[in-house]
Amino acid sequence: MITDDGGGPVSRRADIVEEVQLDMGAQLLAHADDMLPTATEVQLRFLVERLTEALRDILRVAESRGRKSDDGCSSP
Repeated sequence: MITDDGGGPVSRRADIVEEVQLDMGAQLLAHADDMLPTATEVQLRFLVERLTEALRDILRVAESRGRKSDDGCSSP
């Protein structure tokens, strides 16, 4: 991937996907806060599954960003 100032098309696409994943995680967390007090067991199971998916995505983003930073490929 080209990571100079504007980045290449793949880098820009990756940034967009990462932003979407982070936004979805934030929205899911807000939804969880709202529904936790009255959630049924089935709803809680579904929520935990979605939160697990979101956390996995966010950790992947963090790991990717850390690797880019360690490789000197991203801006400080």
